[in-house]
Amino acid sequence: MPKLAQRVGRAKPSAIMVIAEKAKQLKAAGRDIISFSIGVPNFLPGEHVYAAARESLSHDSGQYGSNRGAEPLLDAFLKHIEALGFSGYSRMNLSIGIGAKQVLYNLAEALLDEGDEICFAAPYWTSYRDIADIVGAKINVMHCGPEQNYKLTPTQLDAALARKPKVFLFNNPSNPTGMVYTAGEIAALADVLVKHPDTWVITDDIYNSMVFDGIGYHNFVFARPELRDRVIFVDSASKTYGMPGWRVGLMAGPEAVAKAITTLNSNHITSLPEVITAAAVAALSGPQDVPRAKCAEFAGKRDLVVAALEAIPGVACPRPQGAFYAFPDISAAFGKSHGGTKISNDVEFCAALLEAKGVACVPGSAFGEPRAMRISYTCLTAQLQPGLQRIQQFFAELT
Repeated sequence: MPKLAQRVGRAKPSAIMVIAEKAKQLKAAGRDIISFSIGVPNFLPGEHVYAAARESLSHDSGQYGSNRGAEPLLDAFLKHIEALGFSGYSRMNLSIGIGAKQVLYNLAEALLDEGDEICFAAPYWTSYRDIADIVGAKINVMHCGPEQNYKLTPTQLDAALARKPKVFLFNNPSNPTGMVYTAGEIAALADVLVKHPDTWVITDDIYNSMVFDGIGYHNFVFARPELRDRVIFVDSASKTYGMPGWRVGLMAGPEAVAKAITTLNSNHITSLPEVITAAAVAALSGPQDVPRAKCAEFAGKRDLVVAALEAIPGVACPRPQGAFYAFPDISAAFGKSHGGTKISNDVEFCAALLEAKGVACVPGSAFGEPRAMRISYTCLTAQLQPGLQRIQQFFAELT
C-alpha cells in the first residue's frame, strides 16, 4: 500500500474535541454530565440572520462566488473593523475563509516555508501548534504563567523576535485564559514589534466583541500605525454572533497577504455559499442587541466562576476580562488522590473529575500550560452553579 504524506503524521486530532466526545459518550450512557469543555457560545444569532438566509435561498443563483468574498460581505466587514478602530482599509485588504481556523491555516501556508519559525505565547489555542506542525514550521513558545496573569511581556517578545521568526501569532482576548490586554499593554508590545521589521504579525482576535469591565479592544495597529503593512487581523462570525456552525472567517491586512489568501481559496474552497454569505452580512451589519446582551451575560457568568474558584484553597485563577473562559491553576491537586485515584498531572485531574463528578474540562497541557485546566462557561446558567459546586466538592475530597 502506498504511504501517506509525512505531513499527515504531524496532524493531530483536537484535544478539545477528544474531551468533548468523551463527555458526549458518558452522557449517552446515562451519566449526568456538565460540560465545560468545548468553546462554543451556546446561543443562536438574531432572527434577522435567519431571515436573510431564507431570503437568499429564495433567489439562489446556484453559481460560484468570489474567492475573496462577496462584495456585500467585504463591505459589511469593512464597516465592522472601522467601528473597532481600523481605518483606511479597502476590499483589496480583505479575504475570507471557512471559519477563522481555515484563515489561520491559509496564513500559515502563505507566510511560512518549511523550517521557518513562528512564535506565540503559551497558553495558546491548541490549533496554533497543530497548524505550525503540519506546515513544518519551527515553533518558539513564550511561556506566560499565572504568576504573570498569562500575559506576554515586552521583554519576552523582544527576546523571541531577536531570533527573527517569520511570524508572530498573537491572541487577544485569549483562548484559553480569557485574559485581555489593556491599551497600555498593547502599546508596549507594539513598540517592541516596531524594532523587529522582518516578522509578520497575525492577531487572532475573534473575541474582540466579548470584552468586559470597560477594558476595550485594542490592536497593535491602533498604537503604532506603521505596523499596518505587517499586521494581519483575523476575525470570525462564530463567537460574537453565535454562528460557529456557519463557518465564516475573515481577515484584514496588507494587500499582498489578502491576495495570497484569495489565491489559495481559488485552489480549494472557491468561495463561501450564498446563503452563508447572506447570513454573515446580516450578522455584521444588522442589529447588535444579541451580541451585546450575551457579552453582558458572559461577564456575569465570569463573576460566578471566579468567585467559586477563589473559594477553593490553593487554586489561583487570574481574572479573565473577555471571551468565555477561565483558566485556573489546579496544580495544588497534584500529588493527591481522589477516591483512591492518584492525580499526578492535569490530564489525570480532568479524567478523575469527569469520572467522579461528571464535569468535563480540558487539561491545560493541551494549551501549553500543564498546571491548569480550561473552563468554558457558556453552558446554561442552571448548569453553571452545580458544575462549579462539583469542582469545589472534588477538591474538598482530595486526600
